Amino acid sequence: MSQHPDPQREELLQNEEYRRLHEQHHEFETRLDSLASKVVLSDDEQLEETTLKKKKLYLKDRMEAIARNLREATAHP
Repeated sequence: MSQHPDPQREELLQNEEYRRLHEQHHEFETRLDSLASKVVLSDDEQLEETTLKKKKLYLKDRMEAIARNLREATAHP
């Protein structure tokens, strides 16, 4: 099975802000996975987990906004 490149994804990854947000989102996801693997979280870790989830959601919203703007610009040149 061959994979076909997604032109929209390629264009998104060329966007510097989107790429930076994507990398940061991945870093937060990795840290959250690390926290989730613990049986018990300290108070500081619980606070960090909550904060990271909020930041990750904000990043995802920004990434979606960039993708939406790209789609609109592509649809209406």
